[in-house]
Amino acid sequence: MQVEDIRNLILEKYKDDCFVVDKSGCKTVELEAVSFNANETSIFGKVDGDYIQRELEWYKSQSLNVDDIPGKTPAIWKEVSDASGCINSNYGYLIYNGANYAQYQNTIKTLENDPYSRRAVMIYTRPSMHYDFCANGMSDFICTNTVQYLIRDNKVNAIVQMRSNDVVFGYRNDYAWQKHVLNKLTNDLKKSNPFLEEGNINWQVGSLHVYERHFGLIEKEIEMRDRLNATHQLAEEAMGDSRVLGARSQ
Repeated sequence: MQVEDIRNLILEKYKDDCFVVDKSGCKTVELEAVSFNANETSIFGKVDGDYIQRELEWYKSQSLNVDDIPGKTPAIWKEVSDASGCINSNYGYLIYNGANYAQYQNTIKTLENDPYSRRAVMIYTRPSMHYDFCANGMSDFICTNTVQYLIRDNKVNAIVQMRSNDVVFGYRNDYAWQKHVLNKLTNDLKKSNPFLEEGNINWQVGSLHVYERHFGLIEKEIEMRDRLNATHQLAEEAMGDSRVLGARSQ
């Protein structure tokens, strides 16, 4: 499956009023246990390039405090952090920092030693997350479980495995991060193997969902498709009429 297939499945569930209600009472359209080729930067809506760049800079800083996000800190980060702004989910910290076992460097070493290895895994979450997610009043259970990297046919491919992914803000921003890491990893590996190329990102999610506040984007997609279908139908009818007139004139 590709992003377009995921988009179609979400539209079908929405049209069928197939909702899951989360802990806050909010409706969601949810797809369970899905796997697809992340061949588009967004499933619904437009990518906010400015925010993605700011979040990327924060990830690269490895700061575990949301107040260090350049510019205005997004409300969602404020909501999940503790009173002092601390969180668990700075992805740069999770893969680069030695305190989290240097996941990125270990992946580099693994693939340099054995390009066909199945052990090149960056582990984002940890068993203690069942307790860490609510420490000091925060609510931040890391969404990404692992990312595995496989070199096949001289391409570095990523398999992103997530426990939970918001289709709108979550997927867009997480995709941008994973694309950045895959590009960096490929370039670092090319220092010892110049024939390598950046490959695909396969996205695997336990719960891929659209929150009720974003249902307007689904409605917009439905309206756009309805307009396209109507235009296509009118074009076909006009073509049919022209054929009839042509036949009568012969």
